[in-house]
Amino acid sequence: MPTIKTLIDLLEIQSVSSDESNIMEFLLNTINKRKHSWKVSPEIHHGPELHDCLLLKFGNPRTAVFAHIDTIGFMARYENQLVPVGSPELVEGTVLVGNDKYGPIRCKLMIRDDQPFHDFGRGIERGTLLSYEQHVQIDEKFIHAAYLDNRLGIFNALKLCEFLEDGWVVFSTYEEHGGGSMPYLLRYIQEKHPVSQALISDITWVTDGILHEEGVAISIRDKFIPRKKYLDKIIGLAERSGVPFQLEVEGHGASDGREVQFSPYAIDWCFIGAPEDNVHTPHEKVALSDLEAMTEMYKYLMAHL
Repeated sequence: MPTIKTLIDLLEIQSVSSDESNIMEFLLNTINKRKHSWKVSPEIHHGPELHDCLLLKFGNPRTAVFAHIDTIGFMARYENQLVPVGSPELVEGTVLVGNDKYGPIRCKLMIRDDQPFHDFGRGIERGTLLSYEQHVQIDEKFIHAAYLDNRLGIFNALKLCEFLEDGWVVFSTYEEHGGGSMPYLLRYIQEKHPVSQALISDITWVTDGILHEEGVAISIRDKFIPRKKYLDKIIGLAERSGVPFQLEVEGHGASDGREVQFSPYAIDWCFIGAPEDNVHTPHEKVALSDLEAMTEMYKYLMAHL
């Protein structure tokens, strides 16, 4: 079963949007090692036609779970300039790491006229991707690290695989920078074994109404609004599950659920994830009890949807 060591290994892998191949290979190797101990050994779908995405088909799916495997970061431009990938917080002094053809890179983020730069001692090869330097801290109540969004969503999906009898588990790319993989993933699923329901395994925000240690967040809406009939079904099952949860209502933000809603397929969707503080910084923070509630909720919902 996935352990805290698995999670820490996930957190250490660089996977800025457009460069997801390393984490895809890690997931593929992990799945191949463990699939024979799962309740159902899945069909594994990957290859050039799916780029760096990975799909697992268990039994006769009714529902698909989507977890994105990319992260925010930065790309080197000219004259020490950086261009954000996705929407990282621009915090002066943040340590960034990466590699180009000249070797490893460790530098600090500098802000000039509201624009990001780096302070590395030499020029960085154009197009080099940089990510936050990782420092994982786990205490009795919380995990603190960069990229809990969406390494915890991936961890949740891997935990689900242990018990899942029927369903798709899908690891998508590019979510943090405009999406793009979901249309061909949805088409692939609907051609192989269609479903009419989806869950988005991702991490949401701590806000004035969503708090640490109050359970997993079931999102009634972000910028986009799932179909109420499906939400009512999800919430009804959540109430019967006995798993702690809280209901989220926001007016902005989006996820892979957006692309499900915009697709040509009649697939209901709902975002369900643990809330985090310090979003899109190197210091994201999630309560371990909320992560546990997330994994238990997915296990229950996928057995009853």
